[in-house]
Amino acid sequence: VQLQASGGGLVQSGDSLTLSCAASGRASESYSMGWFRQAPGKAREFVAAESYRDRRRYYVDSVKGRFTVSRDKARNMVYLQMNSLKPEDTAVYYCAASGYYSYSDLLSTIKWAYWGQGTQVTVSS
Repeated sequence: VQLQASGGGLVQSGDSLTLSCAASGRASESYSMGWFRQAPGKAREFVAAESYRDRRRYYVDSVKGRFTVSRDKARNMVYLQMNSLKPEDTAVYYCAASGYYSYSDLLSTIKWAYWGQGTQVTVSS
């Protein structure tokens, strides 16, 4: 599975931004798709994901109610709609694909087999 993320940029606090991830390769529809982010000096952290098994969506607490992950199977695209952005959302965002589907597994970076290149999101105050 190959992943290509795009859509990052510089925005102001309170603005919205949508990240896109194009997936290609074998059976990409059989993978859970998600987003991680990594701020300078910090570990990569789980942001959001959609399970391939039941299409359930999971979010880290800090983005619940503000971010929405969605998937267009026909176009092999995954999106992260980010609203009410805050300076603490500033990070490099990565899309990823995983053969796992449970929330506990999807939280862990080691359970994600494929990664796209990152896209920078910078939120100014």
